[in-house]
Formats: sequence, C-alpha cells, structure tokens
Amino acid sequence: MKINLREVVIALLLFVIVFAAVQTTTGSYRVEMQSMEPTFLPADCIMVDKLSYRLGSPHRGDVVVLWPPEPYRQKNPYIKRVIGLPGETVRTDDAGQVYLRDRAGNEYRLVEDPTLPPCGVRGRSWVVPEGQYFVMGDNRGNSQDSTAFGPVSEGDMVGKTRLRYWPLSRFGLTPHYSFRLEPAAEPEPAGPGMLPGLVAAGPAPSVA
Repeated sequence: MKINLREVVIALLLFVIVFAAVQTTTGSYRVEMQSMEPTFLPADCIMVDKLSYRLGSPHRGDVVVLWPPEPYRQKNPYIKRVIGLPGETVRTDDAGQVYLRDRAGNEYRLVEDPTLPPCGVRGRSWVVPEGQYFVMGDNRGNSQDSTAFGPVSEGDMVGKTRLRYWPLSRFGLTPHYSFRLEPAAEPEPAGPGMLPGLVAAGPAPSVA
C-alpha cells in the first residue's frame, strides 16, 4: 500500500491545529479541596471554558478557576465563585451574612442558597478595585478565598467552569447562582477595617 506523504502531512497539521485550538479554549481540571462543597466535591473532574473571559467579563455567580495572588499562589489554581464586581464593596456582618454596596452607596444583602454555610470571616469589609473581582468558596466556613487574599485580577482568571464530567453519577452543567440582592435595612459605613481590593485533574491539573 502506497502512503501519500502529502495527505499524512495535511492530517498531522490538522491534528496540531485542532489540538492547539482545544487547549487554548478549554481545560480539564480535578477538584482537590473542599472549599466548593456542596457544589463540587474532591475528585470531581470539570471542564473550563477559557474563551469566555477573553470575549467578555465575569458575572456574579460564575464559578471560575483562577490564580490567587502571592504568597497564596502555588502549583495549582483555585476554584471559587464570583461574588463582588469592580467598584463594589463587600462586607460580612457578625453572623457571616454577606452584603454588597454598589457605586452609589446602596447596600444589599446577598440572598443565597440556604444550603450554603455563612462566611467564616466576619465583621470585615473589602473594596473591589476596577478590573478585579471578589471571589468566595461555596463552603464559606472552609475556604481560602478573597476574604484571605483580597480581590483578584480578571487577568488571573483561567476561565469559567462549564461542566462536571466525572463522576458520571454527578455529570452535569455547573450550577450558576443568579443571586438576589435584597436592600439592607441600615447600610453601614466601611470604616478603617476596609481592605483594597487550587484545581487539578490527574492527569489533568488540579484546583483547590
């Protein structure tokens, strides 16, 4: 059988192009830590869309894979949910309830899924600078997130989590929470405590 060298070269080039396109626009990761329970559990394998944030900006409720700032940055990125947007102020009260203040100074209570625990870092405020986002784990009492390292730059976001493909018993699209903002009874000033603003799959990378 005669091998057509030209067809082999074309097939190899097409494979390289498709492979490069897939690697550029998507990623596969394995969740390693417990910070996103109950949404994601350790050993869950997820697909991440790397293209969305090149074409647009993150939205509140998105689950993202990101690189935290130093000294929290290690070999694996983190997986968290977007809570605060640029220009907002995020505040937690003494009960762990999360509040958001918009640019106009209006404060709202973040109405969340009742299964999510309250935030473990209480009585603090953070300003979210332009181009940055405040992220938190769904397991609020056991998450190393913006309550520890502050807001993260959009440029440090790897992508948006779209799909859990393993285990098959938990196969499905990533739950997206469209948080309801309820006007707070009495907005509080930020005060002097205001602060400016990991995932892997074997053999895919891991996230915390």
